[in-house]
Amino acid sequence: MLEIYKTNAESKKLEVVDEITKGCWVNLSSPNEHEIQRVAKEANVPVDFIRDALDDEERSRIEKEEGDVFIIIDYPYMVKDESGYSVYETLPLGMILTEECFITISLKDAPVLTEFKNNKIKEFYTYKKTRFALQVLFVISSYYLRYLKQINKKTDDVERELHHSSMTNKELYSLLALEKSLVYFTTSLKSNKMVLDKILRIKYLKLYEEDEDLLEDVMIENTQAIEMAATYSSILTSMMNAFSSIISNNLNVVMKFLTSITIILALPTMVASFLGMNVPLPFGLEHYPHGFLSAILVSILLAAIIAFIFWKKKYF
Repeated sequence: MLEIYKTNAESKKLEVVDEITKGCWVNLSSPNEHEIQRVAKEANVPVDFIRDALDDEERSRIEKEEGDVFIIIDYPYMVKDESGYSVYETLPLGMILTEECFITISLKDAPVLTEFKNNKIKEFYTYKKTRFALQVLFVISSYYLRYLKQINKKTDDVERELHHSSMTNKELYSLLALEKSLVYFTTSLKSNKMVLDKILRIKYLKLYEEDEDLLEDVMIENTQAIEMAATYSSILTSMMNAFSSIISNNLNVVMKFLTSITIILALPTMVASFLGMNVPLPFGLEHYPHGFLSAILVSILLAAIIAFIFWKKKYF
């Protein structure tokens, strides 16, 4: 999909336009070949820049070629896996700053750009390309923090369920999905940090004083997100290890209980086996009128004694 926006010089509102002109914002989300070729031709940018941003395995980076600055940054989004659990993943978002326009490219309709489309970002103008790029980076960092808080809340919810109910695969799969999300976030945030450091160090973008303050805010947000992701990942790993130990301990308890029951039931079986042999019994027990009742009582007595011993030893 190809969308073209431009800030109205008088009203300062974002408007949809049909042509790529100076000071406009070109947004490509899951574009077809015709849209790719049109933007590459009319905006005079290399097709490879656009195609690289559409590769979901592309790493974050920044480069400059003939006055055009090309940035790839990872942004977070939420999806459902095959089991229906929420998984937070990342996708590359490409930004191209040319002399004439600002271009964004993504495989999907990036939610981080929706706030710009809806005019929810203060002091956002399509013709201020450097400020626009930094604002996008700031929103992406904010989304990471927002999703990390959601991950932490989901972790607390799962932990609460595990404490108040029997442990099932559902909770474990949910924890695994969250752990996977944190791995994606940690990797992407570290890659984004290298891009931000490069913007500050090499001066790919012309930064005014306000832009430098905004870049500093972006770096602070990104660093905070990295620290939060590392902390939550450590907590989640500890939880997984603890629950693995709990599962093993519960299995040992069950096996000990079943073994105790097996031993207790084996005693009446042994008594019945001895007295049920087709041979003469000692003390003339085969002629004793209450022999059957005696065998039952002996079996119950032996089982009760062993059960009492096991109970004292806390086998069950």
